[in-house]
Amino acid sequence: MRMRIAFSGTALCLCLAPMVMAQDAVKADPKHYSVMSENEQVRILKVHYGAHEKSIMHSHPDAVAVFLNDANVHFSYPDGKSEDRSVKAGDAQFTPHTVHLPENAGDSGMDVIVIEMKGKMAKSMPKDHMEKMEKK
Repeated sequence: MRMRIAFSGTALCLCLAPMVMAQDAVKADPKHYSVMSENEQVRILKVHYGAHEKSIMHSHPDAVAVFLNDANVHFSYPDGKSEDRSVKAGDAQFTPHTVHLPENAGDSGMDVIVIEMKGKMAKSMPKDHMEKMEKK
């Protein structure tokens, strides 16, 4: 019984390690992420990936991403799942707190503005408002 508990605990720690170790995007990947502006409520990031460039696993708090050009993006997650998204220039999407590894799957550069929410702003957004933003 003790062996089973020890094994289960070890497996859980190994599965959660990537999420716990995932760093802030700017610290983890300064090649692709830079801070444009920051205050007590938001941090605004400029994001640029060249064609087929890939990041490393990192995290973001609740945020809004605004895509500046058409792009195809592949996202990998710590649980082994992945997803592909096609976006158009001008698309804006709410993204709840996430840990991911993005990759520009396209043949041209990808530029995004990410507005990360801080403090009360991140915690106080009503769920129905977030759902409406995600559908757009």
